Amino acid sequence: MTFLPFHSAPKKPDFILPPNACDSHCHVFGPARFFPYAPERKYTPHDAPKETLFALHRHLGFSRSVLVQASCHGTDNSAMIDMLKHGGGRYRGVAVVGEQVRAEALAAMHGMGVRGIRFNFVKRLVDVKPRESYLRIAQLAAALGWHIVVYFEASELADLEALLRDLPTPVIIDHMGRPNVSRGIDQPDFQRLCRLLDSRPDTWVKVGCMERLTLEGPPYTDVVPFARHLVEQFPQQVLWGTDWPHPNMKSHMPDDGALVDNIPLIAPTPALQQRLLVDNPAALYDFED
Repeated sequence: MTFLPFHSAPKKPDFILPPNACDSHCHVFGPARFFPYAPERKYTPHDAPKETLFALHRHLGFSRSVLVQASCHGTDNSAMIDMLKHGGGRYRGVAVVGEQVRAEALAAMHGMGVRGIRFNFVKRLVDVKPRESYLRIAQLAAALGWHIVVYFEASELADLEALLRDLPTPVIIDHMGRPNVSRGIDQPDFQRLCRLLDSRPDTWVKVGCMERLTLEGPPYTDVVPFARHLVEQFPQQVLWGTDWPHPNMKSHMPDDGALVDNIPLIAPTPALQQRLLVDNPAALYDFED
């Protein structure tokens, strides 16, 4: 299947990011000749190397970022860690690991800037593991003060909620839990997510990725009410990220500058913007001033 390449010339955002703003969800892919993709992958992305991402962050105004390992690289975190080594302390990582990973391997990653592990439950992207496997890995993460990032479809939360509540770490939910935006914020799946955030204060949610959730396309006004609701109701539990280079996009490729310009629509005050872009990621990822 053919996926779109990332936007080659995003606009300069009109919205000026606050100092120390963090892109809390992005990826680096390959280049494949140096960092091959996993043989078991279910999609092959376009190469998106660290040099391009460094340039994008300068262009957009981000001084910090969190790299999230994606399924196309499997449990080989080499490309992500290579970028951390060249990031000057301004980047942190979220790894994907195998079921038999050892504490020593995670400790080595910690020294390189990794601060979390991602569990992907989206069946079209990965094969889901037994519950005990996730709990074992989460115990190792907890010993390092890490968190667990979880990615799932909205309809899967009901079955996953018990596991998420049992994880001994903070939990970060990717992409607003992927709500069906045609059903409004009162839909049961989205309200289940809100109840989880309300009852488990160490659960966080990323409010970006509008381009994946929209039914209308840019400027994603159908997604804004969901993100704004989360930012206003849970200001200390929200993060925002570009999701660059937007893997698996087929409908259109978003302009990352335009995505940044949407931030004031979901975080309309300077105080909310500071929480979303600076204070919350700093609390999770121990960035140095």
